[in-house]
Amino acid sequence: MSSRTYGQFCGLARALEIIGERWSLLIVRDLVLGPKRFTELQAGLPKIPASTLSARLNELEQSGVLRRRLLPQLDAAVVYELTEYGGELDQIVLDLGLWGARSLGQPAPEDVFTLDAAILSLYTTFQSEKAKGTHATYELRYPGEMVLHAIIEDGALKVADGAHPGADATIEPLGPFIKDLLSGELSAADAVRTGKIRIEGAFEYLELFTELFHIPAAPQVSNGIVIR
Repeated sequence: MSSRTYGQFCGLARALEIIGERWSLLIVRDLVLGPKRFTELQAGLPKIPASTLSARLNELEQSGVLRRRLLPQLDAAVVYELTEYGGELDQIVLDLGLWGARSLGQPAPEDVFTLDAAILSLYTTFQSEKAKGTHATYELRYPGEMVLHAIIEDGALKVADGAHPGADATIEPLGPFIKDLLSGELSAADAVRTGKIRIEGAFEYLELFTELFHIPAAPQVSNGIVIR
């Protein structure tokens, strides 16, 4: 466990001591979707040094957030998975992701957008209350040949890797425009008209997509001292 402490008897301070170290919460993010091998975690966090990943995994294991499990296969591979205690972070990860998404600008050239991040972005922005009674299936094709699908069944969402041959609509953002679509900065009509989003299927499904997946407007940044 990390020796860094805030010296405060406070639940929030303790939470930050456990998952507040650099990379720790992103490791949890990638394990929310299921167990992963060390090399799979490295692939999803390409900028983390191997020594740092090992240290964070050890710290999270000692804190009871994750555990190692030996797969019953010939190669006897070890995977890392969240414990029941660590699994309680799933909604916290989604809520924090949505909070941060409100401040996302445009991606820098060196920024990485992984499959796990793409899958969680849909869970993060999903408006379950607006999806009641809705049945729809989407296939999303991101730049770099990354493909996933989302199945909506009466307010419930299931997102997974890979294509879905029976999808009602296929959405293909031609660049980093999916965030603009979800935030409302780009309307469905303008997205198609300008060629920033390509859709296969009825246009109404793209409009429905913007209703079911949404990033709230970013807060206005105030300058100087606020006077009331």
